[in-house]
Amino acid sequence: MDMITLKQDQLDVDTYLALRAGVNWKPLKREQAKKALANSLCIITAYRNGHCVGMGRLVGDGAVICYVQDLIVLPEAQGQGVGTAVLCRLKEYAERIQMEDTELMLCLMCAKGREIFYEKNGFLARPTETLGPGMIQYMRKQNEH
Repeated sequence: MDMITLKQDQLDVDTYLALRAGVNWKPLKREQAKKALANSLCIITAYRNGHCVGMGRLVGDGAVICYVQDLIVLPEAQGQGVGTAVLCRLKEYAERIQMEDTELMLCLMCAKGREIFYEKNGFLARPTETLGPGMIQYMRKQNEH
């Protein structure tokens, strides 16, 4: 396996959109993608032989809650530790920004079938006896013209 290099906060919009397309995620408008990247707390990208093969970003308030968002590994790089390396770096960032003597919630919503990967990396699947299921609502804004 070739060496993976991780970089922080160096992801450009074109690469982000290409990574999303590479795993068949919903397309984003360019300005939407640009704003999403700009508003991230931390973005980690994974490179192999100079080619970006994965990424993940952290969003949230940096004090009470952070979310792992857009953890992407291109199919040809899956199963080689790329996702784990990116996730570990995001967790390290969250630990660095966490305030002393506080608890920080690190959350995510994973694709169906990916639960085992996240459980191996220390995440708890919901629902549990005390936590309800994760919820989502898609909000769509139509052009008003």
